Order: sequence, then C-alpha cells, then structure tokens
Amino acid sequence: MSQAITISHEDILHQVKLSCQIPEIVEQIVTRKVIADAAEEVGITVETEELQKAADSLRLISKLNSAEETKVWLQKNGLSLDDFEELVYNNVISGKLAHHLFADKVEPFFVEHQLDYAGVVMYEVVLDDEDLAMELFYAIQEGEMSFYEVAHQYIQDTELRRKGGYRGIVQRKELKPEISAAVFAATPPQVLKPVVTSKGVHLILVEEIVEPELDNKLHYQILSDLFQEWLNQQIEQLKVLTSIELNNQAA
Repeated sequence: MSQAITISHEDILHQVKLSCQIPEIVEQIVTRKVIADAAEEVGITVETEELQKAADSLRLISKLNSAEETKVWLQKNGLSLDDFEELVYNNVISGKLAHHLFADKVEPFFVEHQLDYAGVVMYEVVLDDEDLAMELFYAIQEGEMSFYEVAHQYIQDTELRRKGGYRGIVQRKELKPEISAAVFAATPPQVLKPVVTSKGVHLILVEEIVEPELDNKLHYQILSDLFQEWLNQQIEQLKVLTSIELNNQAA
C-alpha cells in the first residue's frame, strides 16, 4: 500500500539550510533586487511582445513543446503561471539593463583586451616526468614518433586519448601564463619544447593561432562579463541581513 508524504514550506527551507545553500540563494535574491531597482531607476520597461518572445525562448530551451509539458514542468518546479511570468520578466529586465549599461562599452573593451581573446587550436599531453617529456619531444622532432602516437600511449583519460589530446580552441586567458607565453610565440604547426607548470610537464602541439573577432557570441560574452562585474560591485556595497540571521541573533 502506497503512502503519501507531506512536505511543507518549513521542510523545504530547513532542507535548504541543511544543504548549505542559503548563501547562494541569498545572493540570487539580492541580485534580483539590485537589477529591479536599477532598471526602475533608469526607466526600463518591458513590452508584452518582449515577454511573449522571451517566454517562447524559455520553453524552447527547456524543451516544453506543448501546454501539457509546460504544466508538468511548472508543477515539478513548484511554479505557478504568475511565477513563470515573473521568471520571464526578470530575464528580460536583466538583459535590457545589461544592454543599457554596457552595450556601447563592449567594442572599446574588446579593442583594449583583444589579446586576451586570441585563441589557439592545440593538442596536449601532460606528463609527470620531465626527462620523459624531453625524450618524447625529441622523438617527435626526429620523426621517430608522431604526436598522436605519444598522446595515444601516455594520456590516461579515455576520451582525451581518443581525440589525440585535442583541447579545441583555447583562449589565451584560459591558459597558465607560462603556457600562454610559449603557445602564442609558436609558428604553427609546431610542437613546443615541454613546459613545466604546477600541474605537470606539458607537451603541446600548436596547430593554429586564432585571431580574435568580435562576433555575436563574443559580444554577448563580454557584455555578460561586464554586467556580472557591475553586479558584484553593487552587491559588495550592500549589507544583507536575512530573517534567519536575525532569528539566530535573537536566540
């Protein structure tokens, strides 16, 4: 015989506390309030068409292809239709505020920091033994082994080994400084002399240097980064005291 379990709002809040998620949730609440106040201060409004378009996008991202699927999703997440509309509204307001504050600052920022967005198509094998890395480097240089053969023999991770150590397009700022300096001084295609870092000894094949381009994806990334930095600054200036902290102090 099946039994029902009733979970109250108090149960949910208690579990959030036990899961140590209070700081994260408080930050999300503060962020939402900061955005709402700033949007109101500069007079940002949302049109019905914008809300509908954003709602359709959210349904598409969440793979909600019918009214029934949307209803089930709302129930699963404890949301009402009003909550869903608020969620969509908050997303739109956030995006419009970011655009209002930083749309005209993205291109100058890119120009000033474009070296940070340079990319490299690279393959990498990380070893523990510097002497072995040097032996393998010279073996590749002399044609005794290929980089792929080294990767296949010495990479432990199965997926990375199957890809021959392929890291994809990696931006300069994602690399350790010592690796970045060597990589962006290379003349592709080139196998670099082993580079030692705290992670190990890196044997790297530089296939291509990718010059930065301010396309839509990078434009959005820079806009989001500038907006997040602004949000962090606003939040740091606030003193936040929750009712939970007040209750604990009273106790």
